[in-house]
Amino acid sequence: MREPVVARDHPAAGHPSLAVEVAGIRFAHPVLAAPGVLGFGREAQGVTDLRAFGGFITKSITLEAQIGNPVPHMAKTDAGYLNSLGLPNPGLAGFLTREMPFLRTLGIPIIVSAAGHTVGEFVAITEWLNDEPDVAAIELNVSCPNVEAGLTFGVDPGLTRDLVSAVRRVARLPVWVKLTPNVTDITVIARAAEEAGADALSVTNTLVGMAVDVRTRRSKLGTAAGGLSGPAIRPVAVYLAWRVASASRLPVVGTGGIATAEDALEFLIAGARAVAVGTAVIDNPRAADEIRSGLAAYLQAEHLDSVRDIIGTLRERGREEQG
Repeated sequence: MREPVVARDHPAAGHPSLAVEVAGIRFAHPVLAAPGVLGFGREAQGVTDLRAFGGFITKSITLEAQIGNPVPHMAKTDAGYLNSLGLPNPGLAGFLTREMPFLRTLGIPIIVSAAGHTVGEFVAITEWLNDEPDVAAIELNVSCPNVEAGLTFGVDPGLTRDLVSAVRRVARLPVWVKLTPNVTDITVIARAAEEAGADALSVTNTLVGMAVDVRTRRSKLGTAAGGLSGPAIRPVAVYLAWRVASASRLPVVGTGGIATAEDALEFLIAGARAVAVGTAVIDNPRAADEIRSGLAAYLQAEHLDSVRDIIGTLRERGREEQG
């Protein structure tokens, strides 16, 4: 496996370290940009400071360009957003020529999210990314609720195992797998990915949801249903991150409804090694910087030397998993 791009952390004397490592990739702090909302980065210029993130996970790319789902793509809900994008993207070739040059300028680790309709498409994308020195890892999006092929891989342990095994055989960079919450037991899928050679697990993607315009009696999205993100899903996402971290030896990247440092701390204490923030940036462009600062303040208040000291430190009240 080749050495990926890394970000260095040089904490001042007396200040706690925020540096974390996920699958051999060193991040200056654990607050990553989640795939989707920030696109490929260029779309977010002038809106948020991308360098405030510890790393950047791109929106998903496919082998060939995709237009995506019909509009509207997003609908606001009481506690978050529904989206139905359908993975619009320029395809692998377009990504490498038009998007990657900008991403290289950020100076933080870049993780490329990949989606496909067949195992062969995932493998082909991986083989091309192997030769891109500024890609730190590939994340297999087997969990997107808007594209049937991706969901099929992510809900069946056998298909997950076959996909990850095929990618692992050709990959020269770390392989992350983004899990779907829309399954009966997420740990079964997590273990299948681990056994097949995954290096890290992202937990979790959006929950399938629906919103209806009662005046028109139509979906508020261009499709009937979409993926729910934002504060509404955070308790579910924290629980699933804890389940996966408890069942697997792989590092977990927690995502889902993170808007504050306290939100991020929930995931870290539950066992996540890092967190990814997306929807929060829509309402607060400074979310990443505020979360990072809040983590540092918490560590200082708790007299801890490193953010690593709180990872997986959940104190359980008995053996019950849920109330």
